[in-house]
Amino acid sequence: MSEPTLGDLALRVGGEVHGDASLAILGVAAISKAGPNEITFAGDEKHLRLLAESRAGACLVSQKFRGSKLLAGTSAAIVFVDDPQDACLTLAREFRPEPPPVNIGISPEAIISSTARIGADCHIYPGVFIDDGAVLGSGCVLHPGVYIGRNCTLGEQCTLYPYAVLYPNVRLGQRVIVHASAILGADGFGYRFRSGRFEKIAQLGWVEVEDDCEIGACTTIDRGMIGATTIGEGTKLDNLIMIGHNCQLGRHNAFASQVGLAGSVTTGDYVRCAGQVGVADHVHLGRGCTLGAKAGVHKDIPEGDTQIGYPSRPEQEQLRIVMATGKVPEMRKQLRELEARVEELSRLVEQLTGPATQNLRKKTG
Repeated sequence: MSEPTLGDLALRVGGEVHGDASLAILGVAAISKAGPNEITFAGDEKHLRLLAESRAGACLVSQKFRGSKLLAGTSAAIVFVDDPQDACLTLAREFRPEPPPVNIGISPEAIISSTARIGADCHIYPGVFIDDGAVLGSGCVLHPGVYIGRNCTLGEQCTLYPYAVLYPNVRLGQRVIVHASAILGADGFGYRFRSGRFEKIAQLGWVEVEDDCEIGACTTIDRGMIGATTIGEGTKLDNLIMIGHNCQLGRHNAFASQVGLAGSVTTGDYVRCAGQVGVADHVHLGRGCTLGAKAGVHKDIPEGDTQIGYPSRPEQEQLRIVMATGKVPEMRKQLRELEARVEELSRLVEQLTGPATQNLRKKTG
């Protein structure tokens, strides 16, 4: 089978070619790595500027950049499309098709309680452990080493990757993805200090993850102390995230790696947290708010607000503080210079006024 031409690929993504439509395309690559027979994409001006130095044979570019001066210096053929990233992903799937799912069925090397209920068309790999009373909907895939605790419930078409752990009573909705070594339902960090020692508070709740959520590798979600810790529909959690007990996350939240939520944090829908955001207990993050990387949050965030920094403040306010802080060394230098000038002027005034003051005292004496 001959390699597809740029013209062939443009037709598949509804694009318009400006350049050599007969160019054979062998693959898709990043703009800095692409070679003469590969196609890349540039979704913004930053990447368009990189195109002049790229070796890519072709580039997917947004329609809005037609006639842009940024395209003048490139030798790559241009394919104008409505959404360059989406088009690039479509082509990438053609060059790198996913292998068909393995029809493994239920491995005899999995340990499954006789009281567990397994739906149709589930694939359970060797080394999986499913405890008493667990229920799996149809089409679930459990990879090696997965642990499903007592009375857990999984909706249809859930996928759990190796060594994911569900403590007892965890409830997953439909089409939930849990990546490797994530732990759902561990005890919350609850203690009372009595008689010189920490006394553990029983954690008697559970975890609920609603439909179409994705939980990243090594992420932990603690069970509630009494009720549920809840992850709202469509929410996406990156790797290495910590969700404390009794947190209530809204729908379609998106958290980047190393976000940490203390106990009983609540969020509205469409909340976004960049990497390493930390949120204190019982704080509410309003619908549609955004927190920048490393933000430290100690009080409620209003709906739709964007805050950054530690402690977190509205973005423009924090930027003014950062700019002013950067000027402190120069301001200190200027202050010292002013202090030296004032001291010099004081000495000069004393020298000029000293004899006159002495004569005045003699006359009045």
